[in-house]
Amino acid sequence: MELTAINKTEQQIVPQEDIIISKGNFIEANTEQVTLEHLRNDCIIPVYPDNETTISHASFIEATGDVTKDVFSGQTILRPNIRISHIIKGRVPSAIGKAVKDLRPDEKTIYYQRCAFIIELPQIKCDINGNSLSLTIGGVRALNQENLYSKRTTEKFKVFIGFKNQVCTNLCIATDGLNADIRVTTINELKDQIKRLIQSFSQDNSIMAMQQMSHSKLSEKQFAHLIGKMRMYQHLPKIERSDLFPLKLSDNQINTVVKEYYTDANFSRSDKNSINLWKLYNLLTSANKSSYIDSNLERNVSAYELVRELSISLKNNTKNWFLDI
Repeated sequence: MELTAINKTEQQIVPQEDIIISKGNFIEANTEQVTLEHLRNDCIIPVYPDNETTISHASFIEATGDVTKDVFSGQTILRPNIRISHIIKGRVPSAIGKAVKDLRPDEKTIYYQRCAFIIELPQIKCDINGNSLSLTIGGVRALNQENLYSKRTTEKFKVFIGFKNQVCTNLCIATDGLNADIRVTTINELKDQIKRLIQSFSQDNSIMAMQQMSHSKLSEKQFAHLIGKMRMYQHLPKIERSDLFPLKLSDNQINTVVKEYYTDANFSRSDKNSINLWKLYNLLTSANKSSYIDSNLERNVSAYELVRELSISLKNNTKNWFLDI
Protein backbone atom coordinates (compact mmCIF):
# COMPACT_ATOMS: atom_id res chain seq x y z
CA MET A 1 0.00 0.00 0.00
CA GLU A 2 1.25 3.47 -0.93
CA LEU A 3 0.04 6.93 0.03
CA THR A 4 -0.75 10.07 -1.90
CA ALA A 5 -1.48 13.62 -0.78
CA ILE A 6 -5.05 14.90 -0.68
CA ASN A 7 -6.10 17.45 -3.28
CA LYS A 8 -6.54 20.66 -1.28
CA THR A 9 -8.92 22.23 -3.80
CA GLU A 10 -11.87 19.98 -2.92
CA GLN A 11 -15.17 21.87 -2.48
CA GLN A 12 -16.32 22.43 1.10
CA ILE A 13 -19.39 20.64 2.36
CA VAL A 14 -21.22 23.87 3.30
CA PRO A 15 -20.51 27.57 2.87
CA GLN A 16 -17.72 28.86 5.09
CA GLU A 17 -20.10 31.19 6.94
CA ASP A 18 -22.10 28.22 8.25
CA ILE A 19 -19.86 27.61 11.24
CA ILE A 20 -22.35 25.85 13.53
CA ILE A 21 -21.36 22.23 14.04
CA SER A 22 -23.57 19.40 15.26
CA LYS A 23 -22.54 19.03 18.90
CA GLY A 24 -22.08 16.06 21.20
CA ASN A 25 -20.32 12.72 21.24
CA PHE A 26 -22.56 10.54 19.12
CA ILE A 27 -19.84 7.90 19.44
CA GLU A 28 -17.10 7.59 22.01
CA ALA A 29 -14.97 4.43 22.14
CA ASN A 30 -11.41 5.56 21.31
CA THR A 31 -12.43 8.37 18.96
CA GLU A 32 -11.43 12.02 18.69
CA GLN A 33 -13.19 14.94 17.04
CA VAL A 34 -11.57 16.58 14.00
CA THR A 35 -12.61 19.14 11.40
CA LEU A 36 -13.27 18.66 7.74
CA GLU A 37 -10.46 21.11 7.02
CA HIS A 38 -8.04 18.91 8.96
CA LEU A 39 -9.00 15.84 6.93
CA ARG A 40 -8.71 17.80 3.71
CA ASN A 41 -5.48 19.67 4.35
CA ASP A 42 -3.43 17.73 6.88
CA CYS A 43 -3.95 14.10 5.95
CA ILE A 44 -2.71 11.84 3.18
CA ILE A 45 -4.84 9.29 1.32
CA PRO A 46 -4.02 5.58 1.01
CA VAL A 47 -3.66 4.29 -2.55
CA TYR A 48 -3.76 0.84 -4.11
CA PRO A 49 -0.67 -0.91 -5.53
CA ASP A 50 -1.45 0.49 -9.01
CA ASN A 51 -1.46 4.01 -7.46
CA GLU A 52 -5.24 4.37 -7.80
CA THR A 53 -6.43 6.54 -4.90
CA THR A 54 -9.09 5.58 -2.42
CA ILE A 55 -12.04 7.92 -1.99
CA SER A 56 -10.89 10.15 0.87
CA HIS A 57 -12.78 10.63 4.13
CA ALA A 58 -13.16 14.31 3.25
CA SER A 59 -14.63 13.52 -0.17
CA PHE A 60 -17.09 11.06 1.41
CA ILE A 61 -18.28 13.67 3.90
CA GLU A 62 -18.55 16.35 1.23
CA ALA A 63 -20.50 14.02 -1.06
CA THR A 64 -22.98 13.31 1.75
CA GLY A 65 -23.28 17.03 2.42
CA ASP A 66 -23.91 17.79 -1.25
CA VAL A 67 -26.70 15.21 -1.44
CA THR A 68 -28.21 16.44 1.82
CA LYS A 69 -28.29 20.03 0.54
CA ASP A 70 -29.85 18.84 -2.71
CA VAL A 71 -32.60 16.73 -1.10
CA PHE A 72 -33.33 19.13 1.77
CA SER A 73 -33.02 22.39 -0.12
CA GLY A 74 -33.93 25.38 2.04
CA GLN A 75 -33.35 23.60 5.35
CA THR A 76 -30.71 24.60 7.87
CA ILE A 77 -27.87 22.08 7.66
CA LEU A 78 -25.20 22.07 10.34
CA ARG A 79 -21.59 21.45 9.49
CA PRO A 80 -20.48 17.86 10.12
CA ASN A 81 -19.48 16.46 13.47
CA ILE A 82 -16.55 14.19 12.57
CA ARG A 83 -14.87 11.60 14.77
CA ILE A 84 -11.87 9.49 13.84
CA SER A 85 -9.87 6.61 15.26
CA HIS A 86 -6.85 4.41 14.59
CA ILE A 87 -4.35 7.01 13.42
CA ILE A 88 -1.71 5.81 10.97
CA LYS A 89 1.51 7.82 11.24
CA GLY A 90 4.42 8.13 8.82
CA ARG A 91 7.16 10.46 7.64
CA VAL A 92 8.45 11.81 4.36
CA PRO A 93 11.51 10.13 2.78
CA SER A 94 13.83 13.02 3.67
CA ALA A 95 13.11 12.39 7.35
CA ILE A 96 14.24 8.78 7.35
CA GLY A 97 16.73 8.25 10.13
CA LYS A 98 15.74 11.34 12.08
CA ALA A 99 14.99 11.00 15.78
CA VAL A 100 11.32 11.47 16.58
CA LYS A 101 12.05 14.55 18.72
CA ASP A 102 13.79 16.19 15.76
CA LEU A 103 10.96 15.75 13.24
CA ARG A 104 9.46 18.94 11.87
CA PRO A 105 5.67 19.11 11.37
CA ASP A 106 6.09 19.10 7.58
CA GLU A 107 8.07 15.85 7.82
CA LYS A 108 5.25 13.94 9.52
CA THR A 109 2.34 12.27 7.70
CA ILE A 110 -0.95 10.93 9.09
CA TYR A 111 -4.24 9.47 8.04
CA TYR A 112 -7.03 7.81 9.96
CA GLN A 113 -8.09 4.24 9.38
CA ARG A 114 -11.67 4.87 10.55
CA CYS A 115 -13.96 7.87 10.29
CA ALA A 116 -17.57 8.51 11.34
CA PHE A 117 -19.60 11.68 10.92
CA ILE A 118 -23.08 13.13 11.30
CA ILE A 119 -24.77 16.07 9.59
CA GLU A 120 -27.74 17.42 11.50
CA LEU A 121 -30.87 19.15 10.19
CA PRO A 122 -32.13 20.93 13.33
CA GLN A 123 -35.34 22.29 11.78
CA ILE A 124 -36.65 18.78 11.00
CA LYS A 125 -37.49 17.51 14.45
CA CYS A 126 -39.97 15.59 16.55
CA ASP A 127 -40.71 14.94 20.21
CA ILE A 128 -40.63 11.45 21.75
CA ASN A 129 -41.55 11.03 25.40
CA GLY A 130 -40.45 14.60 26.14
CA ASN A 131 -37.16 14.28 24.23
CA SER A 132 -36.45 16.48 21.21
CA LEU A 133 -35.02 14.60 18.22
CA SER A 134 -33.63 16.09 15.01
CA LEU A 135 -33.13 14.45 11.63
CA THR A 136 -29.52 13.40 11.12
CA ILE A 137 -27.58 11.95 8.21
CA GLY A 138 -24.13 10.45 8.43
CA GLY A 139 -21.74 7.73 7.49
CA VAL A 140 -18.82 5.52 8.36
CA ARG A 141 -15.66 4.68 6.45
CA ALA A 142 -13.42 1.93 7.78
CA LEU A 143 -10.30 1.37 5.72
CA ASN A 144 -9.54 -1.77 7.74
CA GLN A 145 -12.39 -3.34 5.76
CA GLU A 146 -10.66 -2.60 2.44
CA ASN A 147 -7.93 -4.71 0.88
CA LEU A 148 -5.41 -2.00 0.09
CA TYR A 149 -2.83 -4.52 -1.05
CA SER A 150 -4.73 -5.72 -4.11
CA LYS A 151 -5.99 -4.10 -7.29
CA ARG A 152 -8.72 -1.51 -6.75
CA THR A 153 -12.25 -2.76 -7.36
CA THR A 154 -15.10 -1.25 -5.34
CA GLU A 155 -14.84 0.59 -2.03
CA LYS A 156 -17.18 0.08 0.92
CA PHE A 157 -19.12 2.82 2.70
CA LYS A 158 -21.87 2.90 5.31
CA VAL A 159 -24.52 5.63 5.26
CA PHE A 160 -27.47 6.24 7.56
CA ILE A 161 -30.39 8.59 8.03
CA GLY A 162 -32.25 8.71 11.33
CA PHE A 163 -32.64 10.94 14.35
CA LYS A 164 -30.36 12.29 17.06
CA ASN A 165 -31.75 12.60 20.57
CA GLN A 166 -30.81 16.10 21.71
CA VAL A 167 -30.95 15.09 25.38
CA CYS A 168 -28.08 12.62 25.15
CA THR A 169 -26.81 12.73 21.51
CA ASN A 170 -27.86 9.08 21.06
CA LEU A 171 -28.45 8.12 17.45
CA CYS A 172 -31.80 6.48 16.65
CA ILE A 173 -31.45 4.52 13.42
CA ALA A 174 -34.20 2.32 11.99
CA THR A 175 -33.55 -0.62 9.70
CA ASP A 176 -34.59 1.24 6.56
CA GLY A 177 -32.32 4.12 7.56
CA LEU A 178 -29.06 2.23 7.14
CA ASN A 179 -27.18 0.95 4.14
CA ALA A 180 -24.11 -0.75 5.62
CA ASP A 181 -22.84 -2.22 2.38
CA ILE A 182 -22.52 0.50 -0.24
CA ARG A 183 -19.90 -0.53 -2.79
CA VAL A 184 -18.83 2.02 -5.41
CA THR A 185 -15.86 3.13 -7.47
CA THR A 186 -16.65 6.83 -7.99
CA ILE A 187 -17.98 9.80 -6.04
CA ASN A 188 -20.99 10.06 -8.37
CA GLU A 189 -21.93 6.44 -7.69
CA LEU A 190 -21.59 7.14 -3.98
CA LYS A 191 -23.86 10.18 -4.24
CA ASP A 192 -26.48 8.12 -6.08
CA GLN A 193 -26.49 5.51 -3.30
CA ILE A 194 -26.73 8.15 -0.57
CA LYS A 195 -29.62 9.88 -2.33
CA ARG A 196 -31.43 6.58 -2.84
CA LEU A 197 -31.22 5.78 0.87
CA ILE A 198 -32.43 9.23 1.95
CA GLN A 199 -35.37 9.17 -0.44
CA SER A 200 -36.44 5.65 0.58
CA PHE A 201 -36.37 6.40 4.31
CA SER A 202 -39.76 6.86 5.98
CA GLN A 203 -39.54 9.52 8.68
CA ASP A 204 -43.16 8.92 9.69
CA ASN A 205 -42.72 5.17 10.19
CA SER A 206 -39.57 5.69 12.24
CA ILE A 207 -41.21 8.32 14.45
CA MET A 208 -44.31 6.17 14.93
CA ALA A 209 -42.22 3.16 15.96
CA MET A 210 -40.29 5.22 18.51
CA GLN A 211 -43.50 6.73 19.90
CA GLN A 212 -44.88 3.23 20.40
CA MET A 213 -41.84 2.38 22.53
CA SER A 214 -42.92 4.86 25.19
CA HIS A 215 -46.33 3.15 25.47
CA SER A 216 -44.93 -0.14 26.77
CA LYS A 217 -42.89 -0.83 29.87
CA LEU A 218 -41.05 -3.60 31.65
CA SER A 219 -41.40 -4.40 35.31
CA GLU A 220 -38.23 -4.82 37.33
CA LYS A 221 -38.68 -8.59 37.10
CA GLN A 222 -39.08 -8.45 33.31
CA PHE A 223 -36.05 -6.17 32.99
CA ALA A 224 -33.97 -8.57 35.09
CA HIS A 225 -35.18 -11.47 32.94
CA LEU A 226 -34.27 -9.56 29.78
CA ILE A 227 -30.75 -8.81 31.03
CA GLY A 228 -30.23 -12.42 32.05
CA LYS A 229 -31.34 -13.65 28.63
CA MET A 230 -29.09 -11.12 26.90
CA ARG A 231 -26.14 -12.47 28.87
CA MET A 232 -27.11 -16.06 28.10
CA TYR A 233 -27.43 -15.31 24.40
CA GLN A 234 -23.69 -14.65 24.11
CA HIS A 235 -22.95 -18.24 25.16
CA LEU A 236 -25.71 -20.17 23.42
CA PRO A 237 -24.65 -22.88 20.96
CA LYS A 238 -24.69 -21.51 17.44
CA ILE A 239 -27.55 -23.76 16.37
CA GLU A 240 -29.75 -22.44 19.19
CA ARG A 241 -28.94 -18.81 18.37
CA SER A 242 -29.84 -19.26 14.72
CA ASP A 243 -33.60 -18.93 15.35
CA LEU A 244 -33.32 -16.02 17.78
CA PHE A 245 -32.98 -12.28 17.34
CA PRO A 246 -29.32 -11.58 16.43
CA LEU A 247 -28.24 -9.58 19.49
CA LYS A 248 -25.06 -7.60 18.78
CA LEU A 249 -24.31 -5.78 22.04
CA SER A 250 -21.31 -6.96 24.05
CA ASP A 251 -21.26 -8.12 27.68
CA ASN A 252 -19.61 -4.86 28.74
CA GLN A 253 -22.36 -2.87 27.04
CA ILE A 254 -25.03 -4.96 28.75
CA ASN A 255 -23.29 -4.18 32.05
CA THR A 256 -23.54 -0.49 31.20
CA VAL A 257 -27.28 -0.83 30.55
CA VAL A 258 -27.77 -2.38 34.00
CA LYS A 259 -25.75 0.36 35.69
CA GLU A 260 -27.62 3.15 33.91
CA TYR A 261 -30.96 1.52 34.71
CA TYR A 262 -30.25 2.75 38.24
CA THR A 263 -28.23 5.91 37.64
CA ASP A 264 -28.91 7.55 34.24
CA ALA A 265 -30.18 11.11 34.69
CA ASN A 266 -32.68 10.83 31.83
CA PHE A 267 -33.49 7.16 31.24
CA SER A 268 -33.27 5.34 34.56
CA ARG A 269 -36.08 3.29 36.14
CA SER A 270 -39.27 4.93 37.42
CA ASP A 271 -40.21 5.26 41.09
CA LYS A 272 -41.91 1.86 40.83
CA ASN A 273 -38.75 0.31 39.29
CA SER A 274 -40.40 -0.17 35.89
CA ILE A 275 -38.85 1.20 32.70
CA ASN A 276 -40.62 2.06 29.46
CA LEU A 277 -39.15 0.79 26.21
CA TRP A 278 -38.18 4.25 24.99
CA LYS A 279 -35.92 4.63 28.01
CA LEU A 280 -34.59 1.10 27.55
CA TYR A 281 -33.87 1.86 23.90
CA ASN A 282 -31.84 4.91 24.87
CA LEU A 283 -29.90 2.92 27.47
CA LEU A 284 -29.00 0.49 24.68
CA THR A 285 -28.00 3.16 22.18
CA SER A 286 -26.04 5.02 24.85
CA ALA A 287 -24.12 1.86 25.74
CA ASN A 288 -23.46 1.36 22.03
CA LYS A 289 -21.39 4.56 21.96
CA SER A 290 -18.51 2.44 23.23
CA SER A 291 -18.51 0.39 20.01
CA TYR A 292 -15.69 0.95 17.55
CA ILE A 293 -16.54 3.00 14.49
CA ASP A 294 -16.66 -0.01 12.17
CA SER A 295 -19.38 -1.82 14.18
CA ASN A 296 -21.34 1.09 15.70
CA LEU A 297 -24.10 1.55 13.13
CA GLU A 298 -25.03 -2.13 12.88
CA ARG A 299 -25.25 -2.40 16.66
CA ASN A 300 -27.38 0.73 16.77
CA VAL A 301 -29.90 -0.78 14.34
CA SER A 302 -29.79 -4.04 16.31
CA ALA A 303 -30.88 -2.14 19.43
CA TYR A 304 -33.75 -0.56 17.50
CA GLU A 305 -34.97 -3.91 16.17
CA LEU A 306 -34.67 -5.62 19.55
CA VAL A 307 -36.81 -2.99 21.28
CA ARG A 308 -39.35 -3.07 18.45
CA GLU A 309 -39.66 -6.84 18.90
CA LEU A 310 -40.11 -6.40 22.64
CA SER A 311 -42.78 -3.76 22.01
CA ILE A 312 -44.73 -6.01 19.65
CA SER A 313 -44.52 -8.95 22.06
CA LEU A 314 -45.76 -6.88 25.00
CA LYS A 315 -48.58 -5.34 22.96
CA ASN A 316 -49.81 -8.65 21.53
CA ASN A 317 -48.78 -10.83 24.48
CA THR A 318 -46.83 -13.10 22.15
CA LYS A 319 -43.92 -15.34 23.09
CA ASN A 320 -40.50 -13.74 23.14
CA TRP A 321 -37.30 -15.56 24.15
CA PHE A 322 -35.90 -12.42 25.77
CA LEU A 323 -38.99 -11.76 27.92
CA ASP A 324 -40.73 -13.60 30.71
CA ILE A 325 -43.93 -14.07 28.70
